Amino acid sequence: MIDVLVVGAGPNGLMLAAELALAGIRPVVCDRLVEPTTENRANGLVGQVVRMLDRRGLHQRLTGDAAPPRPAPAFVFGALPLDLTGVTDNPLHGLPVPQRQIERVLAERAAELGVPVRRGCEVTGLRQRADAVEVEFADRTTLTCRYLVGADGGRSTVRKLAGIGFPGVTTDRSVSRTAQVRVPAAAIDPATGGLAAPGYGIVPPFRHTRTERGLVVWAPFPDRPPLLSTTEWPQRPEPDAPMTLAEMRASVARVLGAEVPLDPPAGAGPHVLRRVVGGNTRLAERYRDGRVLLLGDAAHVHSAIGGPGLNLGLQDAVNLGWKLAATLHGRAPDGLLDTYEAERRPAARRVTMSTQAQSALIAPGSEVTALRELVGELLARPGNAAHVAALMAGADVRYDPGPDGPPVGTWAPDLVVHGDDGPVRLAALTRSGRPLLLDGTGTLAAACAPWHDRVDVVDGRLTGTSSTALLLRPDCYLAWASAEAAPDRTGLRAALTRWFGRPRDLAAEPA
Repeated sequence: MIDVLVVGAGPNGLMLAAELALAGIRPVVCDRLVEPTTENRANGLVGQVVRMLDRRGLHQRLTGDAAPPRPAPAFVFGALPLDLTGVTDNPLHGLPVPQRQIERVLAERAAELGVPVRRGCEVTGLRQRADAVEVEFADRTTLTCRYLVGADGGRSTVRKLAGIGFPGVTTDRSVSRTAQVRVPAAAIDPATGGLAAPGYGIVPPFRHTRTERGLVVWAPFPDRPPLLSTTEWPQRPEPDAPMTLAEMRASVARVLGAEVPLDPPAGAGPHVLRRVVGGNTRLAERYRDGRVLLLGDAAHVHSAIGGPGLNLGLQDAVNLGWKLAATLHGRAPDGLLDTYEAERRPAARRVTMSTQAQSALIAPGSEVTALRELVGELLARPGNAAHVAALMAGADVRYDPGPDGPPVGTWAPDLVVHGDDGPVRLAALTRSGRPLLLDGTGTLAAACAPWHDRVDVVDGRLTGTSSTALLLRPDCYLAWASAEAAPDRTGLRAALTRWFGRPRDLAAEPA
C-alpha cells in the first residue's frame, strides 16, 4: 500500500512530495497530463516562501546566486506604489523566475529524493476506508493509499469526489489579457526600461499602471520575451474566439488611450497569449475529510494580483508535509494533522481579503480614484507600509502559541549560529526538514535527548535574535523560545511533546 498519493504534479504537489520524502515517507505523485504543461502561469514568487525555499537549499538552485534572499525595496498594492525603504526588517521578498523553472527545479528535487511521478493518470473516483483510500483512474485501474492529497488545482477532482464544498464568489465583470510580445527599440524608455506610448507617456516596468479605463502591466523580463497584460471592465460580452495579438493591441490602446506597436516574439515558443474572463474567490469549507486532504488551489482560489498564489500554496505544502509524515510514523501527538487546516485556512482567508481589496482599488471610476488617493497617502507612512508588506508576504501569520505566548507561533528570524566551526546561517541548518533546537546556552541537550530520533540540536551563540534558545518546527515556525540564561526545561519538554509527540519508548502505533 502507498503511504501518500499526491494528485497534481504542479509546484505545490511536488513540494509536498519532497517534504514527505525528507521526513522518511515515500509518496507517489500522479497527474492527468502526459507531459508537464508548457503554459507559464506565474512569473515568480513573492513573499515568505522565498525565504522558505532558501531554508531548504532551493533558492540558489532557482537563482544561481549563493547570496541569501534580499528584500524588495519597493512593491505595489492595488497598483499603488509601496515604498519599503523605511521598513525595518522588511519581510517582502521577490524571486522573478517563471513557473516552468520552479516546476523543473522542484521536479528535480523530488526525483533526487526518490519520488516517482506517474503521468497520464486521471483520477475518477475514490472510496474511503477506516485505514486507507481506494482511488480509481480513468483507465479503470485502482490504487490504495493511506492518505490522499488533492493538489490538482482550482477545479480539483479530489475535492469534488470528497464532497468538500468550495463556497465563494464568481465575477464576470473583468477581462484580463496577457501576451508575450516584441516591441521596437524606439518604444523602450532607455532610462527606466518602461514602455513608451506616444500620447500617454511611459508605462513603468514591473508595475501595475491604472487609468480610468483599465489596468496595464509591462514586464520586460531579461531572459524571455516581455510580458504585457491588461485588465478591462467591458460593457459587452467578450467573443469566444481564441485570443489574438490584434486583440491585445486594441486592449492596450483602449486602456492607455494610445497606440503601442506590438509584434509576435521571436523564437518558436510556445508564447503566452491568453484571455481570462471574470475570476473566482473561493475557500474550501474544510481542508480535510478523513484521509483526504487538500493543498494549494484545490483549497483556495483568488485573484493573482500581488502574486500571492505560490507563496500560499507552497507554504501549505511545508506545513502539511511534516505533520502528515509524523502521523504516518506513528509519533504525531493527538490532533496534529488537524492543525494543518487550523493554521493554513486563516492564512488563505488573509490572502483572499488582500486580493479582493486590491481588486477593488484597480477598478475604474472617479470614486475609486478618490479612494486610491486616500489609500496612497496611508501607504506612504512607514508603519502602514510595514503592515501591508507583512500581509502580502504572509509574514503576519501567527500560529497558536499555546501557553507560551509570542514569539512562539511566529516565523523564526534569519539568525546566525556561532559554533565551534564558525558562523552558520539558519538556512544552512534547516535543509533536512527536521525539527531543530538551537541552544545558545549549552544546557539543553539532556532535556532534548529523549527526542534525539526526530529533533536535531545545535549549540552556539545566537545573533540576530534576542532569544537564548529556540525550538523550530520543520516549517520554521517557533514551537518554543526562551530569553533566559537558564531556560525552563519543563517548558521545553512540554513543547517537544506538544508538537513532536512522546519519546520513542512511549510512542503510539503508526496511523
